[in-house]
Amino acid sequence: MIFKRIFCVPVIYLCLMVSVFAQKVELKETSSGIDFVIGNQAVLSYQTAVADVPEGIKKDFAKSGFIHPLKSPSGQVLTRIQPKDHYHHYGIWGPWTRATISGREVDFWNLGDQKGRVDFSHVLSKKVAGGAAELNVRQNHLDLKAPESERIAIAEDLRIKVKPADKGRYMVDYTSTIETKIPGGILLDDYRYGGGIGFRATEQWGTDNSSVLTSEGDTRKTADGTNAKWIIVQGETDATSGESGILFLSHNTNKSHPEPLRVWPEDNYNGIGNVFIEFTPIRHESWELLPNKRYTLKYRMIVFDGKMTAAEADAYWRAFVK
Repeated sequence: MIFKRIFCVPVIYLCLMVSVFAQKVELKETSSGIDFVIGNQAVLSYQTAVADVPEGIKKDFAKSGFIHPLKSPSGQVLTRIQPKDHYHHYGIWGPWTRATISGREVDFWNLGDQKGRVDFSHVLSKKVAGGAAELNVRQNHLDLKAPESERIAIAEDLRIKVKPADKGRYMVDYTSTIETKIPGGILLDDYRYGGGIGFRATEQWGTDNSSVLTSEGDTRKTADGTNAKWIIVQGETDATSGESGILFLSHNTNKSHPEPLRVWPEDNYNGIGNVFIEFTPIRHESWELLPNKRYTLKYRMIVFDGKMTAAEADAYWRAFVK
């Protein structure tokens, strides 16, 4: 009996250590970007290299500076880039759609219009500590048709931080801080798309096998144009549980919080591969960016397999804003 006790304690300790070690998040550089790795699995990739477009598609749609793929804890890919219906959709990203600069309209979202774009510029810092990993990058919002020459209209510092959460889930903090140095500033015009954080879901999700729920109880049928503290997007996957998803949280310090939503209707594209949601702070009112002043938007994602309940989402939001 004494021998068994002595033998079991190290085994239990070793198991605990393996469990803790597996939850550490690390950063790994690749030829296309920077991966956040939990255990041996890259769960999130930030793209620093320009992602080329399919043959025959305008090169203007090629870009860098976005998250893809983002995977569930079991490895299910939940994001999608360059879908045929919108080649300018890039996983998780957030360009501004309509901006007024010196009396001109500049669109950083619709790349095919060749008015503006958002690209990765350089890494500001990388940190791995306390079981979490953090990446800070500079993204440049470029005014391509400025009278004098192409110029940076908005400099964005994007912070992406990944750490384990409860129930085998993990969380992603997505913090965007923007600034313009243009004299006279910039007006981010009110529009149903633009800024915040956008999500184009896997092509496997459509009207019949995915769902949306907001903090105000709205579903996909009613959520578009409403305001919310959080939104759950989940659907069928090959995970053992049969489902996976992402909870998106808007911080209560964000502009227009509870924040307006853009949610695609159920009948888009015959209900196939048609899941898109976005927190859109300028949906109902314009936002003036004064020169040399910094503005911050904070979001958090909880990535999971299985189902997420409204009660769980409320608890995650309270923890986020406390």
